[in-house]
Amino acid sequence: MLRFLVLTSLAALDLSSVQIWAMTFRVVLGEHDLYQTSGREQIIAVSKVHIHSRWNPYNVAAGYDIALLRLETEATLNSYVQLGSLPPSGQLLPHNNFCYITGWGRTSTGGSLSAQLKQAQLPLVDHTNCSKSDWWGSTVNTNMVCAGGAAESGCNGDSGGPLNCLFNGQYSVHGIASFVSSYGCNYPKKPTVFTRVSAYIEWMDSIMM
Repeated sequence: MLRFLVLTSLAALDLSSVQIWAMTFRVVLGEHDLYQTSGREQIIAVSKVHIHSRWNPYNVAAGYDIALLRLETEATLNSYVQLGSLPPSGQLLPHNNFCYITGWGRTSTGGSLSAQLKQAQLPLVDHTNCSKSDWWGSTVNTNMVCAGGAAESGCNGDSGGPLNCLFNGQYSVHGIASFVSSYGCNYPKKPTVFTRVSAYIEWMDSIMM
């Protein structure tokens, strides 16, 4: 990624205020605790929000839940702020591949949002398993990736956060948290659903040019 672009999901953004974003939206980089300032944070204004043209907020299951935020100034890279690595276009990772989710989402169903950044290891669930009728069924498509299970998962408030996966000795941002089950977090056979980043490399390339 480039130092003036932030990758996120549209589910994490308020589409009703899209016309206001360029004037009022800010990105905080290097954040760890939402309620304490460490001095390491970089607060940068957003100059433009790039929305995928096929995104439908009334049908999240259709996919295209991806956005790029263009910053007014470039981020300063340090030990707290680094660039994310993108996977090759079209890459599909194997079932049970090693991945991590990070976010400030709820730590339990109906619980409070986390004040501090949390991390959980999630096994990847391939499309064959995730799309089984007693799992997510037709709600998920091949442009999505599932991860997690009954032990660990994402939760409400994690939308827009990364799924970093290790493959061939390198971590890449393979997913962007999109949605969880309405039955609750950690619900059996309802892993967290992410936008599969490798399905949108060409779209991102068109914006980065």
